[in-house]
Amino acid sequence: MNKIQPRTIVLGLFIILAALYRLLLADNAQLPFSNFTPIGAMALFGGCYFYNKGKAFAFPLLSLWIGDIFLNRYWYFDEWVIFYDGFAWVYASFLGMVLIGRFIKKVSVISVVLSAVSAALLHWLVSDLGVLLSGGTDVTTGLPYTRDLEGLLKCYYLAIPYMQNMLVGNLVYCALFFGVFELLQKRYPALKLQVVS
Repeated sequence: MNKIQPRTIVLGLFIILAALYRLLLADNAQLPFSNFTPIGAMALFGGCYFYNKGKAFAFPLLSLWIGDIFLNRYWYFDEWVIFYDGFAWVYASFLGMVLIGRFIKKVSVISVVLSAVSAALLHWLVSDLGVLLSGGTDVTTGLPYTRDLEGLLKCYYLAIPYMQNMLVGNLVYCALFFGVFELLQKRYPALKLQVVS
Protein backbone atom coordinates (compact mmCIF):
# COMPACT_ATOMS: atom_id res chain seq x y z
CA MET A 1 0.00 0.00 0.00
CA ASN A 2 1.43 3.37 -1.01
CA LYS A 3 1.78 5.91 1.77
CA ILE A 4 0.66 9.44 0.93
CA GLN A 5 3.71 11.67 0.92
CA PRO A 6 3.77 14.92 2.95
CA ARG A 7 4.57 16.77 -0.27
CA THR A 8 1.35 15.53 -1.91
CA ILE A 9 -0.70 16.53 1.12
CA VAL A 10 0.77 20.06 1.25
CA LEU A 11 0.42 20.55 -2.52
CA GLY A 12 -3.19 19.36 -2.35
CA LEU A 13 -3.87 21.79 0.51
CA PHE A 14 -2.47 24.68 -1.52
CA ILE A 15 -4.83 23.81 -4.40
CA ILE A 16 -7.87 23.34 -2.15
CA LEU A 17 -7.21 26.59 -0.27
CA ALA A 18 -6.87 28.45 -3.58
CA ALA A 19 -10.19 27.02 -4.76
CA LEU A 20 -11.92 27.94 -1.48
CA TYR A 21 -10.44 31.43 -1.56
CA ARG A 22 -11.85 31.85 -5.07
CA LEU A 23 -15.31 31.06 -3.70
CA LEU A 24 -14.85 33.67 -0.97
CA LEU A 25 -13.96 36.26 -3.63
CA ALA A 26 -17.14 35.54 -5.60
CA ASP A 27 -19.17 38.36 -4.01
CA ASN A 28 -16.48 40.86 -4.98
CA ALA A 29 -15.78 39.47 -8.45
CA GLN A 30 -17.45 42.24 -10.43
CA LEU A 31 -15.49 44.66 -12.57
CA PRO A 32 -12.88 46.00 -12.01
CA PHE A 33 -11.87 42.77 -10.19
CA SER A 34 -13.31 40.09 -12.51
CA ASN A 35 -10.74 37.36 -13.14
CA PHE A 36 -8.45 38.54 -10.33
CA THR A 37 -8.42 35.09 -8.75
CA PRO A 38 -5.86 32.44 -7.81
CA ILE A 39 -7.06 29.88 -10.38
CA GLY A 40 -4.39 30.56 -13.02
CA ALA A 41 -1.66 30.37 -10.37
CA MET A 42 -3.32 27.22 -9.03
CA ALA A 43 -3.04 25.55 -12.45
CA LEU A 44 0.60 26.61 -12.91
CA PHE A 45 1.49 25.58 -9.35
CA GLY A 46 -0.08 22.12 -9.71
CA GLY A 47 1.57 21.59 -13.08
CA CYS A 48 4.97 22.58 -11.72
CA TYR A 49 5.11 20.78 -8.40
CA PHE A 50 3.15 17.54 -8.81
CA TYR A 51 5.56 14.95 -10.18
CA ASN A 52 2.69 12.63 -11.14
CA LYS A 53 1.02 13.89 -14.34
CA GLY A 54 -2.41 12.64 -13.27
CA LYS A 55 -2.28 14.60 -10.01
CA ALA A 56 -0.80 17.64 -11.77
CA PHE A 57 -3.89 17.88 -13.97
CA ALA A 58 -6.53 16.39 -11.64
CA PHE A 59 -6.02 18.51 -8.54
CA PRO A 60 -6.30 21.95 -10.20
CA LEU A 61 -8.96 20.99 -12.76
CA LEU A 62 -11.23 19.17 -10.29
CA SER A 63 -10.88 22.04 -7.81
CA LEU A 64 -11.77 24.52 -10.56
CA TRP A 65 -14.75 22.42 -11.71
CA ILE A 66 -16.19 21.89 -8.21
CA GLY A 67 -15.76 25.60 -7.52
CA ASP A 68 -17.52 26.41 -10.81
CA ILE A 69 -20.47 24.21 -9.85
CA PHE A 70 -20.93 26.11 -6.59
CA LEU A 71 -20.44 29.50 -8.25
CA ASN A 72 -23.00 28.58 -10.91
CA ARG A 73 -25.50 27.55 -8.22
CA TYR A 74 -25.12 30.41 -5.77
CA TRP A 75 -23.84 33.38 -7.81
CA TYR A 76 -24.49 33.04 -11.53
CA PHE A 77 -27.48 30.87 -12.49
CA ASP A 78 -29.30 30.08 -9.22
CA GLU A 79 -29.32 26.43 -10.22
CA TRP A 80 -26.90 23.53 -10.38
CA VAL A 81 -25.12 23.91 -13.70
CA ILE A 82 -22.50 21.24 -14.29
CA PHE A 83 -21.33 22.38 -17.74
CA TYR A 84 -21.94 25.89 -19.09
CA ASP A 85 -21.64 27.39 -22.58
CA GLY A 86 -17.97 27.67 -23.39
CA PHE A 87 -16.97 25.18 -20.67
CA ALA A 88 -14.76 23.17 -23.03
CA TRP A 89 -12.86 26.28 -24.13
CA VAL A 90 -12.24 27.54 -20.62
CA TYR A 91 -11.06 24.12 -19.43
CA ALA A 92 -8.88 23.69 -22.52
CA SER A 93 -7.14 26.91 -21.52
CA PHE A 94 -6.64 25.57 -17.98
CA LEU A 95 -5.26 22.29 -19.33
CA GLY A 96 -2.79 24.46 -21.23
CA MET A 97 -1.92 26.37 -18.05
CA VAL A 98 -1.15 23.15 -16.19
CA LEU A 99 0.99 22.13 -19.16
CA ILE A 100 2.86 25.45 -18.97
CA GLY A 101 3.49 24.69 -15.29
CA ARG A 102 4.89 21.27 -16.27
CA PHE A 103 7.52 23.06 -18.37
CA ILE A 104 8.91 24.94 -15.36
CA LYS A 105 12.04 22.90 -14.70
CA LYS A 106 13.68 25.28 -12.25
CA VAL A 107 11.56 27.61 -10.15
CA SER A 108 12.92 31.16 -10.40
CA VAL A 109 11.44 34.62 -10.57
CA ILE A 110 11.95 34.68 -14.35
CA SER A 111 10.43 31.23 -14.99
CA VAL A 112 7.40 31.94 -12.80
CA VAL A 113 6.79 35.41 -14.30
CA LEU A 114 7.08 34.08 -17.87
CA SER A 115 4.70 31.24 -17.01
CA ALA A 116 2.19 33.61 -15.37
CA VAL A 117 2.22 35.88 -18.44
CA SER A 118 1.96 32.93 -20.85
CA ALA A 119 -0.95 31.47 -18.88
CA ALA A 120 -2.91 34.74 -18.92
CA LEU A 121 -2.39 35.15 -22.67
CA LEU A 122 -3.33 31.52 -23.35
CA HIS A 123 -6.52 31.84 -21.30
CA TRP A 124 -7.44 35.07 -23.09
CA LEU A 125 -6.86 33.65 -26.58
CA VAL A 126 -8.53 30.26 -26.05
CA SER A 127 -11.45 31.14 -23.78
CA ASP A 128 -12.46 34.21 -25.77
CA LEU A 129 -12.31 32.26 -29.00
CA GLY A 130 -14.79 30.02 -27.19
CA VAL A 131 -16.96 33.05 -26.34
CA LEU A 132 -17.16 33.89 -30.03
CA LEU A 133 -17.81 30.33 -31.19
CA SER A 134 -20.37 29.68 -28.43
CA GLY A 135 -22.49 32.63 -29.56
CA GLY A 136 -21.32 35.07 -26.89
CA THR A 137 -22.90 38.51 -26.77
CA ASP A 138 -21.13 41.76 -27.54
CA VAL A 139 -21.77 43.86 -24.43
CA THR A 140 -21.63 47.09 -26.46
CA THR A 141 -24.46 46.08 -28.83
CA GLY A 142 -26.32 43.28 -27.05
CA LEU A 143 -25.99 41.18 -30.21
CA PRO A 144 -23.96 38.00 -30.68
CA TYR A 145 -20.44 38.54 -32.01
CA THR A 146 -20.20 38.09 -35.76
CA ARG A 147 -18.32 34.90 -36.55
CA ASP A 148 -15.60 36.48 -38.60
CA LEU A 149 -12.24 38.15 -38.02
CA GLU A 150 -13.89 41.44 -37.04
CA GLY A 151 -16.07 39.70 -34.43
CA LEU A 152 -13.07 37.79 -33.05
CA LEU A 153 -10.93 40.93 -32.78
CA LYS A 154 -13.76 42.82 -31.06
CA CYS A 155 -14.28 39.91 -28.65
CA TYR A 156 -10.56 39.91 -27.81
CA TYR A 157 -10.50 43.69 -27.47
CA LEU A 158 -13.46 43.79 -25.07
CA ALA A 159 -11.89 41.00 -23.00
CA ILE A 160 -8.59 42.85 -22.42
CA PRO A 161 -9.61 44.07 -18.92
CA TYR A 162 -10.39 40.47 -17.88
CA MET A 163 -7.05 39.29 -19.30
CA GLN A 164 -5.23 42.08 -17.44
CA ASN A 165 -6.91 41.08 -14.18
CA MET A 166 -5.98 37.45 -14.74
CA LEU A 167 -2.40 38.48 -15.47
CA VAL A 168 -2.15 40.50 -12.26
CA GLY A 169 -3.84 37.68 -10.33
CA ASN A 170 -1.41 35.16 -11.81
CA LEU A 171 1.59 37.29 -10.87
CA VAL A 172 0.38 38.00 -7.32
CA TYR A 173 -0.80 34.49 -6.50
CA CYS A 174 2.14 32.77 -8.23
CA ALA A 175 4.51 34.88 -6.13
CA LEU A 176 2.61 33.76 -3.04
CA PHE A 177 2.20 30.06 -3.91
CA PHE A 178 5.61 29.44 -5.42
CA GLY A 179 7.40 31.63 -2.87
CA VAL A 180 5.77 30.04 0.16
CA PHE A 181 6.23 26.49 -1.13
CA GLU A 182 9.90 27.09 -1.95
CA LEU A 183 10.42 28.42 1.59
CA LEU A 184 8.55 25.44 3.05
CA GLN A 185 10.75 23.02 1.09
CA LYS A 186 13.86 24.70 2.55
CA ARG A 187 12.45 24.57 6.06
CA TYR A 188 11.01 21.04 5.80
CA PRO A 189 13.15 18.74 3.59
CA ALA A 190 10.37 16.09 3.61
CA LEU A 191 8.48 18.36 1.16
CA LYS A 192 11.21 18.10 -1.45
CA LEU A 193 10.53 15.83 -4.40
CA GLN A 194 11.59 12.27 -3.63
CA VAL A 195 11.66 10.26 -6.86
CA VAL A 196 12.34 6.59 -6.22
CA SER A 197 13.67 4.66 -9.20
